[in-house]
Amino acid sequence: MLPRKTDVVVVGGGVIGSSILYHLSKRKIQAVLLEKGELISGTSGACDGLIFLQSKKPGPHLRLAQEGTKRFSNLKDELHFDIEYRNSGGMIVIENDHELEVMERFVAEQQKIGLDISLLDIDQAREKEPSLSEKIFGSTFSPLDGKVNPLLLTHAFIRSAKKLGARVFTDNEVTGIALKSHQVRSVKTGKGEIETTTIVNAAGAYAPEIGKLVHLDIPIKPRRGQLLVTEPMPPVLNRGVLSAKYIAAKFDPALAETEGEGISIDQTSSGNFLLGSTREFVGFDTRTTHQAMTNIATQAIHIIPQLKDTHIIRAFAGLRPYTPDGLPILGNVDGVEGFIVAAGHEGDGVALSPITGEVIAELVDTNITPISLNEFRLERFNS
Repeated sequence: MLPRKTDVVVVGGGVIGSSILYHLSKRKIQAVLLEKGELISGTSGACDGLIFLQSKKPGPHLRLAQEGTKRFSNLKDELHFDIEYRNSGGMIVIENDHELEVMERFVAEQQKIGLDISLLDIDQAREKEPSLSEKIFGSTFSPLDGKVNPLLLTHAFIRSAKKLGARVFTDNEVTGIALKSHQVRSVKTGKGEIETTTIVNAAGAYAPEIGKLVHLDIPIKPRRGQLLVTEPMPPVLNRGVLSAKYIAAKFDPALAETEGEGISIDQTSSGNFLLGSTREFVGFDTRTTHQAMTNIATQAIHIIPQLKDTHIIRAFAGLRPYTPDGLPILGNVDGVEGFIVAAGHEGDGVALSPITGEVIAELVDTNITPISLNEFRLERFNS
């Protein structure tokens, strides 16, 4: 049964919402999480767990990711739960001359701001990952990158939050938000109403629907990402790998039309490979397509040839919450006191979840954050 009132209502049962719930509870702030479906039924349950710093452009995104990555090393002990975090480093594989040229510039930019990243030739790359194709041109490497299990991470946040007194309600859709003098007063759901003065919109791709309830236009669009899962294999890959097409397309989006969008490759603790992902604007359609599956498999085999002999056991798709400038939307909003947005992380929700939870909880508690949120505010889209 829903409580009559609470300090904070968090909307969204993915990794961002669960992290916020946990960090609020750590501060002894009474909080309730509402999820319209099941926990981890959205983006957080349909993604890989790569935590890459080197793929971020220098600027606010990278700075936020750097702060976020620092939190992962202690999370297992803090949450008393194995989240399968591994700080094994990460690589971006280069497959042709043009990618090499782009990545040389990219690495130089990252090194200029002090990021620990290096450019490897083919021999150095294959020494780190012998399964890589003999036809690659080389790779980058950063020891700062890692990976985690998104499902276990989200469950760990939820479990720890509940131990600290938080309450979680699934199958409970938010249908309205009552305001008085532009201040949040209550949250209405299909199963009742909760009095509160603070709501955190962590609904991911569905954050705009929550924003509409208080007449806010939140420019987040669902961006479909399709992934393949292989049968379990003996250890083949020690760390997460991206293809340089992924980075090159960021520098020149037209490349995605001719060379593809690039892929990510990760072998999980259970031995399965996760291969993905597309970046498609198709609304809320989570179906998979034969063309995308073929493209992903073909690219993966070019990078790791022995994948040709394994079986695909599953294909699925998730919706990434995309923003026009690639940065998440974080913080208070003008005109609606007590309404906070924490959404729009696209493919970085897992990596940014610890720092997002910490920052939003501190904002609720003190109205001051250790990291400036000016560059992440919703109002940047109005200027």
